[in-house]
Amino acid sequence: MSENQPQMPESSNQPMLGYSRNGARPWPSARPRVVIIGAGFGGINAARALANKDVDVLMIDRNNYHGFWPLLYQVATAGLEPESVAYPVRAIIRRFSNVSFMMAEVTRIDCAAKMVYTPTIALPYDYLIIAAGSANNYFGNDSLAEHTYGLKDLDDAERLRNHVLSNFEYAVSEQDPAIRQRLMTLVIVGGGPTGVELAGAFIELVRHVLVRDYPMLDISEARVVLVEASEHILAVFPEGLRRSGLRRLEKMGVEVRLKTMVANVDAQGVTFGDGSRLETGSVIWAAGVRGAHLGDSLGMKLARGGRVPVQPTLNLATNPDVFVIGDMAYLDTYKPGVPYPMIAPVAVQMAELAAHNILAKTRRRPLRSFHYFDKGNMATIGRRGAVMDAFGVRLSGFLAWMGWLLVHLMFLVGFRNRVIVLLNWAYSYFTYDRGVRLISGLKPESKQHEYR
Repeated sequence: MSENQPQMPESSNQPMLGYSRNGARPWPSARPRVVIIGAGFGGINAARALANKDVDVLMIDRNNYHGFWPLLYQVATAGLEPESVAYPVRAIIRRFSNVSFMMAEVTRIDCAAKMVYTPTIALPYDYLIIAAGSANNYFGNDSLAEHTYGLKDLDDAERLRNHVLSNFEYAVSEQDPAIRQRLMTLVIVGGGPTGVELAGAFIELVRHVLVRDYPMLDISEARVVLVEASEHILAVFPEGLRRSGLRRLEKMGVEVRLKTMVANVDAQGVTFGDGSRLETGSVIWAAGVRGAHLGDSLGMKLARGGRVPVQPTLNLATNPDVFVIGDMAYLDTYKPGVPYPMIAPVAVQMAELAAHNILAKTRRRPLRSFHYFDKGNMATIGRRGAVMDAFGVRLSGFLAWMGWLLVHLMFLVGFRNRVIVLLNWAYSYFTYDRGVRLISGLKPESKQHEYR
């Protein structure tokens, strides 16, 4: 906080109020105050829906950017720069006169007092939209949290890229064949779209790029292993597309292990439920997510997966001015007993309804219930390969891949990002190369001693 901004007197016990976009305090008007927690798909689209309406909106996020996470795996596999899949929040909202932004970590929410708390400031609200997204779910297994790599943010993607590339660098000077192979073995746990996309991208990175970067290594020793606990991958897709995806992965060289549970992970490898073991230097966790831990601070019983039970109107039964949307919301009106999937289209549609219902409450009009329009699913499997199930059309192969490219380019935020991503894709397509093979930022320490 700058010296020119007003500060709380030390003797005061009153909470500090939020600043408006022009620095005034507490809020710029007497209009209803809407706080949105999270700048993901849900938060951004809720802000857009409330833009230039008769409310004052404050967005809060621990990062100053909105991330397009469907392409995050390409950052982790050296295909895209981190900046090309993210866009500054302030650049998105600056054309909205009633929307402001604060970069802060929300630590807890007091629904009774209608306050949102960060480490430095307390913010009052009239209406609250919680869209804080998801976190990795390790199902109480501490070894998974300690020894696996997740993929939830730009930092995770860069850390994973650094780790994998560093292991290949370490393998160059490693004299023990067993340790060298361990360094070049990647295990991905989880056969959903994220795990499948990671497996396809990593095997292409190894077979087409790293084989040329490391001619001194026997690249046949490198392995990419996809582990899935159920009997099929891509569970959200029809059976025919599942089989097509499996054949595609195996043809590319990915080892797929179905009906295989992970019991434990340590620094040297993975132990499976049947007692067998695979030595590896890299384990990537894509097997489970839960609602963001912020939901724990609401003081209510959470549903399966740490998600917050909401009414069909997306607000809380006990606190009707609090709306929970996206990955954090548990609502099973679509399929009884099965909540809406934790995907971007659900978050976007929930955001639009939450904004509509808040405006309806300010005007004392009836609220609408959530009805999901399913636009389908798609997942890419390496170069020229994808599966798509949308609007009754089921495709696999090149046409599905072209559809996947078009959709993801359309929904990227920012013209510059679209151009950069398109150029990167074209470069990779024609050259079989990845231009972001950098071990950047905080470089990982050599962990060769852990493998001995």
